[in-house]
Amino acid sequence: MEPQIRFCTSADGTRIAYTTLGEGPPFVVVSPWGDDMERDWEHPEVRAFFESLAEGCLLVRFDRRGVGASQREVDDLSVEAQVADVETLVDRLQLDRFDLWGMLDGAAVGVAYAVHHPQHVSRLVLWEAYPCGEDMVRPEAIRSLAELIRGNWSLARRALADILFPSGPIEAQRWLSNSLREHVSPETAARYIEFYASVDVRPYLSQVKAPTLVLHRRGDRNVPIAAGRAAASLIPDARFVALEGDIGHSYFGDTSYLEAMTQFLDEGRTQAPSAAPPDAGAFRTVLFTDVEGSTALTQRLGDARAREVLREHERIVREALKAHGGAEVKTMGDGFMASFTSATGALECAIAMQRAFVEWNSARPLRQGSGQASTGSGRAEVIRVRIGLNAGEPIAEEGDLYGTAVNEAARITATAKGGEILVSDVVRQLAKGKDFLFADRGEASLKGFEEPVRLYEVRWRSFDSSADADGSG
Repeated sequence: MEPQIRFCTSADGTRIAYTTLGEGPPFVVVSPWGDDMERDWEHPEVRAFFESLAEGCLLVRFDRRGVGASQREVDDLSVEAQVADVETLVDRLQLDRFDLWGMLDGAAVGVAYAVHHPQHVSRLVLWEAYPCGEDMVRPEAIRSLAELIRGNWSLARRALADILFPSGPIEAQRWLSNSLREHVSPETAARYIEFYASVDVRPYLSQVKAPTLVLHRRGDRNVPIAAGRAAASLIPDARFVALEGDIGHSYFGDTSYLEAMTQFLDEGRTQAPSAAPPDAGAFRTVLFTDVEGSTALTQRLGDARAREVLREHERIVREALKAHGGAEVKTMGDGFMASFTSATGALECAIAMQRAFVEWNSARPLRQGSGQASTGSGRAEVIRVRIGLNAGEPIAEEGDLYGTAVNEAARITATAKGGEILVSDVVRQLAKGKDFLFADRGEASLKGFEEPVRLYEVRWRSFDSSADADGSG
């Protein structure tokens, strides 16, 4: 079956084309800049490669910005912009944990993403990786190649094909040259060559937390094998495998290394703790977050910038959950659902989130002419989040939670205002004797519930006074 090309929009508004193939654990591929998904699929050898790779997994590929079916005219080719492209793709496909494969200059993007999002990357595979482009190639050589690309694209394409396929076959060289002609402009190609030669991931390599497999062909003329060894030596939990051959393209030549790569990925899947069987009787505290005015935020900032701001909400929530023993159940774009085995842990997590949002908001620039710095309402990019908590015995099914306790937690959240934490009386009772202050908000009629529910506000701000509380905390 032909993979269908779909599109998502990155943080800066760039349209990114992607495809998926197969079923199973997700495996995201960051291909070299010169790859084009449609042309790859037309080549029998490359098509067979990816069909084999997709056996037993959900293979996710995308065209790099400026290339192939992705948006051609782009201003920013920085590693940060390209990491944002991966973030957008992961968000679109709602991937939680996945394996990641970065190739050549795509390895730099993969490393940077893995460091920024360690909670998502289970295992990392790198092909022909290198720590720093400037240590690998002479600046004058890159300037000459970039000038050749801009001045004689036909000759430059043949030179690039000769670098990747130094011993042939001629058919592969011709295929690559024709592919480059059709799916990337000379200017974008020159800028990617400059990116390839300047990107520096040395600060990232020591921070990679995922087990990593580094693959490198001994005779590669594009990236010397010494650079691959150097990259592997800087990653704490890395294995380096030297392969025979001189073809720089992973899809061609001897691909028997796929067996070793598959074994490496399978280790992570078999070693990963299996999910506990659904326990309908487990008592949990359920927490919801919801960004207040997310639609207005998008209208005010625009799609791309609003998505960046919402990504900060996601980062803050996930960091707080990790620090306080919370389990992310799901995300809904502008909100999260999480569960805790401890009501105390859930309350501490909620307070940590709100304080982190205040800190983030205070660092944003004020709108011109605004004097409302104390509340943050004069800041264009302020994040105000409502948080609600309830406790009970929800039904656990296929990684999600259902039932009255969950529904009530969601309705409590909808009742809160931005910056507030509202809880049910059950949560307040569970936290008795702990160092929390609660203000009685009285009974509230929640949508879908016949009986009114008494709600309490958690007094978390440093300026909250115990005189405002009901004394029950």
